[in-house]
Amino acid sequence: MSVLKQKRTTSKAEFINTAAQIYVETLNFLSRLSARYSRLVAEPVAKLAGEVLDHAEKANSIFPSDAQRIELRKAHLLEARASLMALDVRLTLCYEVMNKNPEGCFTTSTGKTVDASKATEKLDKMAQSLGELIDKENELLKGAVKSLGQRQRP
Repeated sequence: MSVLKQKRTTSKAEFINTAAQIYVETLNFLSRLSARYSRLVAEPVAKLAGEVLDHAEKANSIFPSDAQRIELRKAHLLEARASLMALDVRLTLCYEVMNKNPEGCFTTSTGKTVDASKATEKLDKMAQSLGELIDKENELLKGAVKSLGQRQRP
């Protein structure tokens, strides 16, 4: 039986789902870079998004049953958050690069470029969505670290 939507709460492992969403949306966002910039920027930015996901998965796989495991889990959560903050900075810079020539970021199904105003609108929506996911993940990771800190207290 499923739980009513208004009765649902955030899962303690929601940071993994959000990290996966960030990874997928980051790749989608980076695919909009022109080939000229993509060679320079895409790989390190995608790697940061992958680090967020990897550290979130590693943290979740460690059951905090003793002090050593709690510290290890906390270390991975902190690494995920550090990678997330670095990713946020890098994506902002990518957005600035793409915003200089937004119509080059999108094409129609027939291969024609999208006009500048529509392209800017699409780019802004993509950046907004990623920004909201990053903010959400940041809060989830901070909450998970805080929860571990409370678990350590005797």
